[in-house]
Amino acid sequence: MTENSKLIQGRTGAWEIVMGLEIHAQVASNAKLFSGAAVGFGAGPNEQVSLVDAGFPGMLPTLNKYCVEQAVKSGLGLRAQINLKSQFDRKNYFYPDLPTGYQISQLYHPIVGEGVVEVEAEDGSFFNVGIERLHLEQDAGKLIHDLSPTESYVDLNRAGTALMEIVSRPDIRTPEEAVAYVKKIRTILIYLGTCDGDMEKGNLRADVNVSVCRAGNYDKFKETGDFSFLGTRCEIKNVNSFRFISQAIQYEARRQIEILEDGGSITQETRLYDPTAGETRSMRSKEEAQDYRYFPDPDLLPLVLEQAWIDAIKADLPELPDDKRRRFMSEYGLSQYDAGVLISEQAKALYFEAAAKGRDAKLVSNWVTNEVSARLAADGKDFSDNPLPAAHVAQLVELIETNVISSKIAKEVFDYVWNGEGSPAEVVEKHGLKQVTDTGAIEKAVDEIIAANPDKAAAVAEKPQAIGWFVGQVMKATGGKANPAAVNDILKAKLGL
Repeated sequence: MTENSKLIQGRTGAWEIVMGLEIHAQVASNAKLFSGAAVGFGAGPNEQVSLVDAGFPGMLPTLNKYCVEQAVKSGLGLRAQINLKSQFDRKNYFYPDLPTGYQISQLYHPIVGEGVVEVEAEDGSFFNVGIERLHLEQDAGKLIHDLSPTESYVDLNRAGTALMEIVSRPDIRTPEEAVAYVKKIRTILIYLGTCDGDMEKGNLRADVNVSVCRAGNYDKFKETGDFSFLGTRCEIKNVNSFRFISQAIQYEARRQIEILEDGGSITQETRLYDPTAGETRSMRSKEEAQDYRYFPDPDLLPLVLEQAWIDAIKADLPELPDDKRRRFMSEYGLSQYDAGVLISEQAKALYFEAAAKGRDAKLVSNWVTNEVSARLAADGKDFSDNPLPAAHVAQLVELIETNVISSKIAKEVFDYVWNGEGSPAEVVEKHGLKQVTDTGAIEKAVDEIIAANPDKAAAVAEKPQAIGWFVGQVMKATGGKANPAAVNDILKAKLGL
């Protein structure tokens, strides 16, 4: 990605967008962060609420060790610093979905410190995004406004659910980079098993901090660390789809540029994105830390971790996306692009490896990323719901490699297999789709077509590419079963090429 592609042309010159993201990832835990209440999607209103979650007087929080472990694992997966000592703070504000009047979070001493994530851009290049921190905090409840024209309802099922907030540095420069970064974080967390990444259910969502500045100011910020070069930022809250993230950034950047070019100034505030209107709207003025009156939670002691425990978690980490991509390239000889597509989903990568054992890895990759992926998408499924065994793809590729079927016939075989007619080998037998390799039978078809088209045969000498017409006719005459290589060889011999 070039620097020019990061510029937006306004009426009065070029501008740059600068962004930092706060990703809220729900910890994959069956219980909440400070209570034993269940966590699950789809329960009835207020069915998963403990006295702690409801803010009853005298109820004390008890830290969920498993959530701590998941946060440490996530920090290690982000190649970030794990802090041996961290502390929980109270973030004080009053809202109906927060029964206690404060949120337990970590501001001053987070469990995970700085790290760096390498992200692949759309053009295959890479850029780094600095991680400032990852901290644990509890989620708030949910306000429901559409059950009555005059009343709002509170559902506390989410109250107390464990969240990991991953805060980036302002290293993101375009909407495309923002989407790529969120995808990368989501993929890492899914590989680790620390968050399921389900954005539709709100289990992973992003707050996007957007500011604009004159072209060249970002470089000055990088040189000096002076945030005044970046302009005033606005935070777009709780964006829960890749498409909406891109759209919200584009709208917000243009909005800010128009205000500045008209001689106005940007008000630091919290905004929301309305996907129906395709615009961001003001929610409230942006609060600073002092507005929340943070102070250490008196009910929770500082969290002290042992290095040996962290080392044990690290030793048990699964293979992460970057490592898997490099291995696919070296072990299977795949291109960076092919390996990147395969590792983008953990289930897809596992499926590929199961099918690729002993087979042509590039051919397997093509079938997995093209035909199988397309069918799943058409059926509204992903690889975790894949009904087609990896062994069927392996067998299909084996049939192609051993010249039992051609690549063209393989697509017909795949259709039958996908529709549940059995394995590829069973389908080939059932429908008589074996490739014709008998050169005598192919030669007979070639002779008949040449004899029926003497003018075209004579023209091939002057226009060799016209042989393609004869190839098509032979394949048609053999029902597409003739070995294409044998057809080409026999035609060239017969036509004197």
